[in-house]
Formats: sequence, structure tokens, C-alpha cells
Amino acid sequence: MSAVLQPPSLTLVRNPHPQRKDWFDEPPARTTVEAERRHRKERLAVAFRLFARFGFDHGLAGHITARDPELTDHFWVNPFGLHFSQIKVSDLLLVNSQGEIVVGQGPLNRAAFAIHAALHEARPDIVAAAHTHSTYGKAWSALGRELDPLTQDGCAFYQDHALFDTFSGVVLETDEGFRIGKALGQRKAVILKNHGILTAGPSVESAAWWYIALDNACHTQLLAEAAGKPQPIPHDVAVLTHSQVGRPGGAEFSFKGFYDIIVSEQPEVLQ
Repeated sequence: MSAVLQPPSLTLVRNPHPQRKDWFDEPPARTTVEAERRHRKERLAVAFRLFARFGFDHGLAGHITARDPELTDHFWVNPFGLHFSQIKVSDLLLVNSQGEIVVGQGPLNRAAFAIHAALHEARPDIVAAAHTHSTYGKAWSALGRELDPLTQDGCAFYQDHALFDTFSGVVLETDEGFRIGKALGQRKAVILKNHGILTAGPSVESAAWWYIALDNACHTQLLAEAAGKPQPIPHDVAVLTHSQVGRPGGAEFSFKGFYDIIVSEQPEVLQ
């Protein structure tokens, strides 16, 4: 008589982080200013390497900033002209609210200062902001429209992004930066008409991941509209989905996987 196969026993694995209710909850803060500064700088340097991998490295354009946790009217930014794929922690510049380099060797991108200084001043809750001239972000910005809720991923931006519909050339003055900040409001992203896209968040990880996700949403809608007539997700479902996929904790967790890959493959980034 053949033996009766028994189902395999299940081993329950205890939650390694019992203090957290959900992987998408806010992560714990660092315990010292120095530790928080190092954390932000490491994620910022890795974000540039990651943007290079995604092709967000068009010429001299593009910048990501991280507010300093102690000198809160200062921010860390990439030096002008250094390719994203080469940036290390030690290359980052600390810039004050007057556009002066306090730490590091320049030069400083004037457009980076004009946009980001205004954003950081207008939104004290913003830790980081990202803007480059990604191909799909630029292409969508030329249409002068906000995105529709076409996919689950795209719902992260439903009623949470804006359109800045005035293009007046390269942004070199903080007045223009303040106007972009006004258009952004309390949202996580803004489409800059005929220019590109910008994201902002309460951490470097969230701002960087949302930039990747927003460029993907632009790409997706461009493809969908080229193929036919897209069918948007109904408002109530889009609102619910936004609450599920649009939180900073989820963005930070998404970024972490890429962070680990970059650090493993390019450990010099942390130097």
C-alpha cells in the first residue's frame, strides 16, 4: 500500500521589525544629526548613479538635492559638470540659501540653485527634490497636460501632481523657482511644460523613486495613447489606489533594492 503524502509543515517566521506595522510605514529616524546627514548623502550619491543607469543623464542637465538635517536652509547637491555615473559622497556640495558653496569644490549649477533653493524654502517638509531632463518626462511635458490614472503604478500620482504651464527658458532666477514651488503646492510632483518633470519628498529615497516612477508613468501614457484610446481608472478606485501605492514608505522601500545593487556593484560611491 502506497504511503499517503502529507502536506509540508509550515514554519512561521517572526516579523523581524515588530515595531513596524507595515513595510510601507515611515522608517525610524537616525539617532544623531551626523548619522542623518551621512544617510542622506549616501542615498543622494547612489540616486545619481541610479539616474545614470536609467538614462536620466542628458548632457549637463539635472540635479537632486537633499536638505541638511542641521543647517536646514542649506542643501547638498551635485557639482555642475560631473557625470551622474561618477558621483561619490565626497563630491557633493553643501550650498547655503545665498547660493554659496560651504563644503566641497564647485562649480554650482545655477539652475539647480534657482529651482531647489526656492522649493526648500517654500516647503519645509521637503527633504529632497529631483529634476532631470528624462526623455519620457520631456515628451509628456510638451503636451501641457497632467497624467491620467491609467495604471496601478500611475495612481501614485493621482491628484498628487501639478502642471507648471509657463516655459520662459532656462531657470536661472529664484523667482521662477518660487513659481514652480507654488504650482507644486503640497503635491509630490510637477510637470514643467516644455521642460520635464520634478519630484519632491520627505526623504532622498522617496524623491528619487518618485522621479523614476513618474517618468515611467509618462512613458506608459505616451505608449497607451499611441496605441489607442486609454481607459482611465474610475476616480474612487484611483483615490483608493493612491492611498495604497503613493506613500513615502513604499517609495523608500522600492528605492532600497536599487540602493543595495548600486552599493554592491559600485562600492566607491560611498567614498
